[in-house]
Amino acid sequence: MVKKEMIAMLLAGGQGSRLGILTSRMAKPAVCFGGKYRIIDFPLSNCINSGVDTVGVLTQYRPLKLNTHIGIGIPWDLDRNVGGVTVLPPYEKMHDTEWYTGTANAVYQNLDYMESYNPDYVLILSGDHIYKMDYENMLDFHKESGADVTIAVMPVPVEEAKRFGIMITDDKHRVVDFEEKPEKPRSNLASMGIYIFSWKVLKEALIANASEPNMDFGKHVIPYCKDKGENLFAYEFNGYWKDVGTLTSYWQANMELIDIIPEFNLYEEYWKIYTRNETLPPQYLGPDSAIERSIVGEGTDIYGEVYNSVIGTDVTIGEGTVVRDSIIMNGTVIGKNCSLEKVITAEESVIGDDDVLGEGDERQNETNPGIYCDGLVVIGEKAVVPDGISIGKNVLIAGETKVEDYPNRRLESGKSLVREDDQI
Repeated sequence: MVKKEMIAMLLAGGQGSRLGILTSRMAKPAVCFGGKYRIIDFPLSNCINSGVDTVGVLTQYRPLKLNTHIGIGIPWDLDRNVGGVTVLPPYEKMHDTEWYTGTANAVYQNLDYMESYNPDYVLILSGDHIYKMDYENMLDFHKESGADVTIAVMPVPVEEAKRFGIMITDDKHRVVDFEEKPEKPRSNLASMGIYIFSWKVLKEALIANASEPNMDFGKHVIPYCKDKGENLFAYEFNGYWKDVGTLTSYWQANMELIDIIPEFNLYEEYWKIYTRNETLPPQYLGPDSAIERSIVGEGTDIYGEVYNSVIGTDVTIGEGTVVRDSIIMNGTVIGKNCSLEKVITAEESVIGDDDVLGEGDERQNETNPGIYCDGLVVIGEKAVVPDGISIGKNVLIAGETKVEDYPNRRLESGKSLVREDDQI
């Protein structure tokens, strides 16, 4: 039997519905980030940088783009004969076949995979957070404290604590109690959804809770371990960590990359973020182009002006076009003489000539005000906006739209225009 000290189980099957149209065709971990990366690149890079060379990636929702991106793990040096990266979708069994119904249920359904490596410890990760973390330091803490379960936590403002699972600890970092999204939190240590389990403890807890509907680590496995008297400890993390679970937080996290002194630095030599790179030519900047405080991906042609924006790979921005405070994803084509402000375009979208996106006053979005908000204009994957269109704020556009879809060539703030069977 192969022996690994610690393996990782990376949960990457979530839809990420709060990202709206950006996840209508792909899982949240596959969404582009920072001009050249995808969200899953960050936990995968953390693994290999931490010396964790065996990673099971649990996929479910719309896995094609994610699976294609991961491949056999070459960019992360995870193409190993023993270990490496393995994509683990749900599979048919002789009895009780089911989809992954919860975070812990997904891991439970892959007990055989974990057993095959006979690990001492299992690291549980989420595939949809932006951060850098040395899991080896967390493992050292786990060993030194004599923990059965170690939960990564980070301090959050007290007023935000009610949004998280909160850990109450003693002066030795032992978890004495925890609360799930409490109205009156007794601590500000929020769970990051990152756990290290001693293997025997995890296996026993998963089997004992297997019949729980939608078995979840926070709701079932962690409480079970505490009630059973296992040693639970909190590992405090004080670095950058962002849950890009909403369009607003996703936009903010991208904008933070282009600060003069970015809180999250993509350029550190000692902790690289790895990704799958396409074979693309260098960027080209036209004679009248201008770029300020922006990230620009490979293969992008810019003939207009770009300010405070994150531009992906293989993008074209036409002459006379001005892009501000926007995220333009891979393969997008923007025509001439356009104005874009606080726009997020998904991959391979097309913006025609003489279009204005993000003008006027804000109005609440008519379709889903909780998702399409904060003045953003969101354009879905492979969507088309025709020439000469004016678009307001808090707007969603999906599909190949035509001039007749826009009364007076305008889409007012707060409107949604969907010309395909996408979830909005």
